[in-house]
Amino acid sequence: MASLIENLISVLEQENSEYEILLELSRKKTPVIVQGDIVQLQEITDEEQNVIDRIHQLENKRVEHIRDIADVINKDVEQLKLENLIQMFEKSPREQKMLSEIHDKLRSTLSQMQQINGHNRELLMGALELVEFDMNLLQSAKRAPETANYNKGAYNTRSVMGTDSGMFDAKQ
Repeated sequence: MASLIENLISVLEQENSEYEILLELSRKKTPVIVQGDIVQLQEITDEEQNVIDRIHQLENKRVEHIRDIADVINKDVEQLKLENLIQMFEKSPREQKMLSEIHDKLRSTLSQMQQINGHNRELLMGALELVEFDMNLLQSAKRAPETANYNKGAYNTRSVMGTDSGMFDAKQ
């Protein structure tokens, strides 16, 4: 049983390390979003995807270890959470302490990541609103009222205020 717990703790520590890398990437992303550097944002997003792939693999290992522990202690794997496991090891203070420490580390890392990702989400939403405003401004310029400009033959030129022939057409 001790080796199962040690394997679980090892996987949880590896997961926490990967989450810390993801947290650092999220921190790097904030100034990039503010600057509007799409190329660097894509690079960071690609790095994040690699880390997420590694986390997914570790998560599968963690589930496997939890399933093994549940089999040994004859508990339902769906109800066996890390908090429950910590409480079950009251008689093994070493394992309980190790599980508790990694649980606290994971909780702290994920909380920080959630906070930074929320901030980044707000920045991205603001950027999207700005782009939408610019698009609406461009589209409304195309719908501006016609001017009363006449050519040599006294025909209305049907020119529209504030438009150039080279403007971006969002509908195309």
